[in-house]
Amino acid sequence: MSYWADGPQGNVFDNGLQAGSAIMRQAVAGGLSCLPGATLLFAPHEGSYARFAPDSLAPTSASWGYENRSCAIRIPAGDPAERRIEHRAAGADTNPYLVMAAILGGGIAGIEDGLAPPEPVIGSAYGQRVLQFPMDWDGAIERFSGSPRMARIFPAELIETMSAVKRQEQHQLAKLSAAGTVMALMDAV
Repeated sequence: MSYWADGPQGNVFDNGLQAGSAIMRQAVAGGLSCLPGATLLFAPHEGSYARFAPDSLAPTSASWGYENRSCAIRIPAGDPAERRIEHRAAGADTNPYLVMAAILGGGIAGIEDGLAPPEPVIGSAYGQRVLQFPMDWDGAIERFSGSPRMARIFPAELIETMSAVKRQEQHQLAKLSAAGTVMALMDAV
């Protein structure tokens, strides 16, 4: 994600330095504040959570850093004129429209509210004391359904419907799992 203004300014995240502009850091802070509530959008299925493991290069916390692939939000190195935010929490099994809405909505909220992010993570983000996001499907559904940040970005009807659909998917999956266990026990006898 980057933010371009009309006219000579161009990329608003660029301040001529590697650190990026204050607006970029506000967008980072907004993205971090939304991440726990939006985890269901970034990992929409039970199997989506298998990739969230320490040292897997998939993030496990609402963290950010420069050129740091263990963080959920990474600021890639390179020409400051091309400064951008890389969001690393979403998997390949997502709805890209909902993911983009959450990412952009978080960034805009951070800019509008003038949020400040914590210090960037240096070294591995795994095991550091940073805000954790839900590491399981059930926790992600709970956080999404009750998140004030998600309520700011998405209509209440979408939040309620998505939460209900995911609860129904959980119920169906539990029934299939229980039926499979019974069949396996019968085969063993």
